[in-house]
Amino acid sequence: MSGWPYVTPDMPVEEQPSIGLIGMGAMGNLYARSFSEAGWKKIYICDLPSKYEALKAQYEDLPGIHVCRDGHRVSRQSDYILYSVEAEYIERVVADYGLSTKVGAIVAGQTSVKAPEKAAFEKHLPEDVQIVSCHSLHGPNVSTVGQPLVIIKHRATDDAVKLVEHILAPLRSRYVYLSYEEHDIVTANTQAVTHAAFLSMGTAWHCSLSYPWEHGLYVGGIETVKVNIMLRIYSNKWHVYAGLAILNPAARVQIDQYARSVTEIFKLMLASDAAGLRARIYGARAKVFGDSLDLGANGNVAAAAASANGNGEGNGHSKPRAPIFLSEDILDRFSLGKKPSSPLSPSTTRSVPPNSHLSLLAMVDCWAALGIKPFEHLDLAATPIFRMWIGVAEYLFRSEPRLDAALHAALYEMSHRSDDLEFVVAARGWSQCISFGNFELYKQRFMHTAGFFESRFEEATKVGSAMIQALMDSTEPAKDKVRS
Repeated sequence: MSGWPYVTPDMPVEEQPSIGLIGMGAMGNLYARSFSEAGWKKIYICDLPSKYEALKAQYEDLPGIHVCRDGHRVSRQSDYILYSVEAEYIERVVADYGLSTKVGAIVAGQTSVKAPEKAAFEKHLPEDVQIVSCHSLHGPNVSTVGQPLVIIKHRATDDAVKLVEHILAPLRSRYVYLSYEEHDIVTANTQAVTHAAFLSMGTAWHCSLSYPWEHGLYVGGIETVKVNIMLRIYSNKWHVYAGLAILNPAARVQIDQYARSVTEIFKLMLASDAAGLRARIYGARAKVFGDSLDLGANGNVAAAAASANGNGEGNGHSKPRAPIFLSEDILDRFSLGKKPSSPLSPSTTRSVPPNSHLSLLAMVDCWAALGIKPFEHLDLAATPIFRMWIGVAEYLFRSEPRLDAALHAALYEMSHRSDDLEFVVAARGWSQCISFGNFELYKQRFMHTAGFFESRFEEATKVGSAMIQALMDSTEPAKDKVRS
């Protein structure tokens, strides 16, 4: 057709590509609505045949969207076909519909783990079909603008990749070009352990039968990030995290190391081994963040942007890089609770006793043990949650006074000790669960804790989205990186 691959939604309908979406879960819905709002006129969608009538009713008023009964009808008439299917089922679905793919069409998958997708495409798609896969590295409740969108040229011409770029342009995301194998390594490094940390937090608080924002120990600053992101993860679909953890071999290794780091650090805490704990944590700090990291006497984050040399092993930059983390004053706006007016612990005069931040100590220890350089992934393809998590880790570790306070709390402050114990048990439990490779077991464990926090999901989703947007607004403007 004339104009290809340089297509736009403003072109006459007969010159527009036909876009097919197989699987209308949260991300399929996000893409369908984004394409419709942009002005694409030929969008063919389907889900399970049993959902056909409900799908027709849901999308009857959206221009450009045509609901099909099954993937055969989508595949036969679409120039670009996107499978938005859980990684656990991708092989089965592609086996069902792959042979119906239109000659010369371009096929992609939105799975969070690409190894099963690659195998399914190579096995079941005709040889005259091109493969240019993708993956939006964020959830359905986050604005697509400026977020990383991975594009994988696997079996395709340059023109096919260019066509995909133009079809996806209305998302206004930042394209990141990786291979299938690179994608799975990067997503394991940025998502698997991060998710495991927050899953473990939720399980620990659930087992303690406490909402962390109610008793005052987890209110404000770093605690705000922990609570809001934990709730955000448990409010999403369980399979999003299960597939990434269970089907990605690199993810299993990292989650196992995280549980080991949590356990070994906690043992040092129990032994009151101050020298051993300090040596281990400061050794991890040097490997991940570099040696010249202190924020100075006032511990001010902004001041560090000018003084840090940014040449640590974990950074790899030749020029100063401003810290990610927002100020505690800003984060306090997104807290679900209020700081207590009087001290909660007899060992401190502060209204909130210092926290060991075991989850963060173990995260950096895990990165150091596995040789992961988080800032490389941050610049390449960081999810909003990973950007927030590495930000709070950096905030804690860049300041020696702040880090020393966490180590002192780990050794001598008892206010958080019972929660730390629950966290150790939870981290080991999640690691073991994932090692079994059983999706049903993962689902049961996830849903059990999700049910405990469910009453706060709606509020947490709104607050968490606002917090993530504040983070995005505080960093380099996304519009400078958007591919239009």
